[in-house]
Amino acid sequence: MKYERIFVALMVFIITAGSMTTVEGQVGKSLGIVDANIAPEKDLLTFPHMTPTIVKGIIEKRPFGNITDLNKYLLSQGLTPDQAMQFYTKAFIHINLNTATSEEILLVPGAGRRMTREFAEYRPWKTWAQFDKEIGKCVGEKETERLWRFTTIQ
Repeated sequence: MKYERIFVALMVFIITAGSMTTVEGQVGKSLGIVDANIAPEKDLLTFPHMTPTIVKGIIEKRPFGNITDLNKYLLSQGLTPDQAMQFYTKAFIHINLNTATSEEILLVPGAGRRMTREFAEYRPWKTWAQFDKEIGKCVGEKETERLWRFTTIQ
């Protein structure tokens, strides 16, 4: 009897705690893209065009508020836009599909101007199924899955 009450109390606690959690947002499938705000120094050093000085600066300046802040830093360190874009194929700061600016979307490797229009057109984004359906019409399933790596839905 005593153990049954403890078990019931424990179950109520677990259920209550579980129902109190909220989902802050859905991050796409990173699939090999690390978050530049948390990537270890040793990993950053292996990415395209990174030097010990640039990586040290990234670590000192973290967290970057968004990908454009990181981009400004990388360009200030002498990287060209193409070199920064090569880095973003390995490390990125996810953009929120519901609030991303055109400038942020253009930093997604391979996104281009068309995606700045498409991402904005279907706001508010609520699910990945919606993203797959709407963006998939434009670029196909494989490219849609690739774009997931760089985005969140919040």
